[in-house]
Amino acid sequence: MKKAVIFDLGGTLVNYFELNDFPKILKQAIHEVYSFLHQRGLVSSSIAEIWGRVGDENFESKNHRVRPLENRLINIFQLPKSVYSSALISDMCRSFMKPIFSLGYCYEDTIPTLQKLRSMGFKTAVISNTTWGSPGYLWMEEIERLGLANYLDHIIFCRDVGWRKPAKPVFRYALKKLAIDPVECIFIGDDPRWDLKGPRNVGIESILINRRGLNYGYEVKTIQLLSELFEFLR
Repeated sequence: MKKAVIFDLGGTLVNYFELNDFPKILKQAIHEVYSFLHQRGLVSSSIAEIWGRVGDENFESKNHRVRPLENRLINIFQLPKSVYSSALISDMCRSFMKPIFSLGYCYEDTIPTLQKLRSMGFKTAVISNTTWGSPGYLWMEEIERLGLANYLDHIIFCRDVGWRKPAKPVFRYALKKLAIDPVECIFIGDDPRWDLKGPRNVGIESILINRRGLNYGYEVKTIQLLSELFEFLR
């Protein structure tokens, strides 16, 4: 019997951007950090140098270890060590995330589905990778802004565990938080790279939400609307 539903965030509960839009969004994010530092007279590198280092940082670890945004921005902007503080680095991260969060909105079926799950007694949670290993506290603020916090029992970001989906530790961490066995929950996500293999490797049933009607080229359980997941819960 299922007791919990775990969701991915972006592309599942919330719309942000498509994968092919990321280069443009990354450019905007870096520009926001540059503007923030430039206004404070802290930029010492040329634009060309900065963009060269952006390319060097635009990857994720092959073993799915999180590469924190803070470290990437330090490597990209290479400010004197004497100017760094926790407050400055936090503001740099916040500037980076500004254009991304500005795009975010819940799908129409998100909150009604979460409300119904809660009314039926299901536990609910989110497991999400974060853009460029951005800090979880910024994403928690985003969850609050979107009005999702009251409908979720646990919210888990890759930064909380140090691993990105599809690595096993992040799913095991969620199971421990929810105090359930793998067979007692379903995972709903939109990206087959992270949201199929990862949960299945720890024994969690996984279903893809395919809002755009994509052809994955192989057999996979899919839904097009979140409301369709109730058929699987029965």
